[in-house]
Amino acid sequence: MMSMMNTLTRGRAAALAFALCAAVLATPAIGATDVTDIGSLDQAALAALPAFQAANRQLNSYGANLQKQYIRRAQHASQPEQQRLAAEFQSRMGEKQRQLFGPLFGKAQVAIASVASSKSLSVVVDKRIVVFGGQDITGSVRDLLTSVADPVPPVSTPPPSKVGYVDQSAIDQLPKVKAATADFLKFKADEDKAAGDKLKTAKTEADRDAVLKDYRKALDDKQNQTLKPVVDSTRGAIGDVAKAKGLILVVDKGNIVFGGTDVTKDVTDKLK
Repeated sequence: MMSMMNTLTRGRAAALAFALCAAVLATPAIGATDVTDIGSLDQAALAALPAFQAANRQLNSYGANLQKQYIRRAQHASQPEQQRLAAEFQSRMGEKQRQLFGPLFGKAQVAIASVASSKSLSVVVDKRIVVFGGQDITGSVRDLLTSVADPVPPVSTPPPSKVGYVDQSAIDQLPKVKAATADFLKFKADEDKAAGDKLKTAKTEADRDAVLKDYRKALDDKQNQTLKPVVDSTRGAIGDVAKAKGLILVVDKGNIVFGGTDVTKDVTDKLK
């Protein structure tokens, strides 16, 4: 019973993240065939290159050994000390990740900029959001990264782009968004406990189904009450900014690989 409850809890957490990220930003799929200055890149293909795979193996090996050390140190430590050790572990892992991948990411960014410049692209987006159209530059970038010589940075900066992007983390920090999120999460925690208590005493499968049905409805209703207004106002602000700047679409910053027009401040100013 509780495993089913835990599954629903994780699902609801994912739904919240979707509501505040994907839905808020309304990242559309790119399908315009008449736009020639948009490129796409399969980042997974770059991650599969030998240099990135080797760095990943090194990081995993380092992490496994480091974890063993910290587990031993935390066995008889107090809770505050365990928390300090956990933070220290994360810090050391982050530093190792930067050490291993920083040079690789830097080289990849130069290669992407070089290819984009040679093809007169104003923006390169993650291939995952492209349904049709645009120029796939994955092969050209991969060739540069696997060649003997290092890629050379382009002389010029990318031209103004009709594709905009918004930094979700900046929107998440707005008071109205933080308040709505906190309100929903508190309500969800209370509902999780109440539903869990009811499931413990449920005698039949029908009783359990009724508890879970009520649980889902309560969260849906609360999400519509607290999160939907934030989602709607954010999407409206993004739409207004996009129209004012003549953008063909606005995506999440995480989908931008190179170039693009940052409209984060314009959107957050509208939402304040």
